[in-house]
Amino acid sequence: MHVDLVSEAQHDSLIELLTELHAFYNEAARVPRELVREHLLGNLLAPDSPHQLVVVSTDARTVVGLAAITWLFSLVDFAPEQRKHCQLKELYVKSGHRSAGAGRALMAWVAARAIAHGCHRIDWPVKATNARGIAFYEGLGAFRVAERLSYRLLEPALGELAAFTAPA
Repeated sequence: MHVDLVSEAQHDSLIELLTELHAFYNEAARVPRELVREHLLGNLLAPDSPHQLVVVSTDARTVVGLAAITWLFSLVDFAPEQRKHCQLKELYVKSGHRSAGAGRALMAWVAARAIAHGCHRIDWPVKATNARGIAFYEGLGAFRVAERLSYRLLEPALGELAAFTAPA
């Protein structure tokens, strides 16, 4: 296995993996391959994208796992050793390659990259029902942040809030 930032030669294989990832979160939904390609090239890999896509591959073209990371600076911790952290947006390994070290290899690469970038921690969300993923993360030494919850704002509440005008 090899871990590094995604290369152009791996785009087609990564599109397959992203399609599987979509199905993982949206069981009945199918997404057109061309739509995935457009999103990958136009957004995820765009020059202004905050994400870095890290892949684990079995050869030069075959991607079997993905980690999407970005760097964030704290608004409350100002000490140099605490002000920057790595945000793991996604970690996913193709179903046929789980429990073979691909996830650990991705996380080890991300940890080394985070340290090299001056980060003191890695944060990420995990689906509450993903017991296998939670066990994997805890096996790495990670722990749940008990005082944090995740929130989401969708339409129509999103539009209603956007239309709010502050009192003068």
